[in-house]
Amino acid sequence: MKKLKIFLSYAHEDEAMKSELDKYLISLKRLGKVDVWSDHAIMAGDVWDDNIKHALHEADIILLLISVDFNNSNYIWEQELKVAMERHSQGSARVIPIILKECIWKDFEYSNLQALPDGGVPVSTFQRPEQAYTNIARRITDVVDYMIKLNSLN
Repeated sequence: MKKLKIFLSYAHEDEAMKSELDKYLISLKRLGKVDVWSDHAIMAGDVWDDNIKHALHEADIILLLISVDFNNSNYIWEQELKVAMERHSQGSARVIPIILKECIWKDFEYSNLQALPDGGVPVSTFQRPEQAYTNIARRITDVVDYMIKLNSLN
């Protein structure tokens, strides 16, 4: 079984929430179903822009970690989001918006995609955030299992 590659697109201001989500993806990692990439994989001396673009083009699943800071990032909008949405429309990657914090997001291009947690309710509004992260992890697991099944049929 080939591991699927997950790319995390996020604003650095949301680092703590990105790290928390990453913990909830541990079952997928331990079962050998996915590798999760974020910019923390960039090593000293690497050309960071090249690394990000390579990982983005290699990803099977691209998670958009949505917040006001995500929407305010020129780099995300001009580089990552543009490529992610193109790859999604071509069917070469699946893009999943994950609503981290309350913000205006329903007017943007990614709003036509099914968002997580269920109903697009921001993680930050949950009284018990672990419920939101668990919901996200379950739904991503469903997507991963579906994609692995499709790949095995081809």
